[in-house]
Amino acid sequence: MSTTQPTALITGVHGQDGSYLAERLVGEGWNVHGVFRPGSSSPARARDHDDVTLHAVDLVDEQATTRLFDEVRPNHVFHFAGMSSVGRSWHDPMTTVRVNAVATTSLLNLAHLEQERSGDPVVFVNASSSEIFGAARDGARSENDPVAPTSPYGATKAYAHQLGAVYRSHGLAVSNAILFNHESPRRGVQFVTGKIAQGAALIARGEMDHLSLGDMSARRDWGWAPDYVDAMFRMALTGTGDDYVIATGRSHSVRDFVAAAFAAAGIEDWERHVVTDEAHMRPVDPADCVGDARRARETLGWTPTVEFPEIVRAMVESHMSSRIDDAMNKERV
Repeated sequence: MSTTQPTALITGVHGQDGSYLAERLVGEGWNVHGVFRPGSSSPARARDHDDVTLHAVDLVDEQATTRLFDEVRPNHVFHFAGMSSVGRSWHDPMTTVRVNAVATTSLLNLAHLEQERSGDPVVFVNASSSEIFGAARDGARSENDPVAPTSPYGATKAYAHQLGAVYRSHGLAVSNAILFNHESPRRGVQFVTGKIAQGAALIARGEMDHLSLGDMSARRDWGWAPDYVDAMFRMALTGTGDDYVIATGRSHSVRDFVAAAFAAAGIEDWERHVVTDEAHMRPVDPADCVGDARRARETLGWTPTVEFPEIVRAMVESHMSSRIDDAMNKERV
């Protein structure tokens, strides 16, 4: 195993965070391997690199994951893959458990075995979630808050989070990145923020009449995805494991997000374009969710760099420009 060129394994490499991290590590000169689910297609905004070795592996398949570790021999594992929709977890809890809990168990065990086999340390960064905290309470959430999820998704992330701490106590450098909501132009439209950004662009272009949403009073702590990837990179560089809340410390409502998105698209009277649909309501959803990232600031030297309006504007502008990109591509054909 080379000590001069770290070898990283990124699960979920085609996702928002995985694609940003792959770019970062390639730029840092790392040997990068990325995992994606067999049969999945790379999102339009994910950036594939010739310098990233890609592997189509079903992480629930323990034998396939074992073969992957035998081939790659990573000394850094960044685990981003998983079912990431709270709403979908209510409709398909069994798949959520298999993907978020069982696959993480396999990866942690294999990383631990690789460390024992090689005699060299293996660093494991796990993408945890603010959803492990569950229902709202007064004040910002820190690493010391109780884990009390209120959704199947949150429960599986809580399991993975706590199992990471168990492996940490057995000598594996596991960092749980307790990620609050974070966005970018690479956010998929299956998420409400991506749906809003796309909807504002389509309505501004006259290609859609209205946007259907659920509860717009819910508040979230929204940050910039590349900032959050930077935090996880910093966790890996410490060489030791810990839990870190990654958040901006300020929340905005879904209504705020909608207003900012439509303003970025040049529409001020957004209310007449948005309807509320009970079908989009979740059974249980924290009303307000804010994080206290003091430990990350003090230990990692990390701070967020992009403000909420800029995040929303970047997402909308990406969708606004996609029409131009599509037209250019058709002309090339």
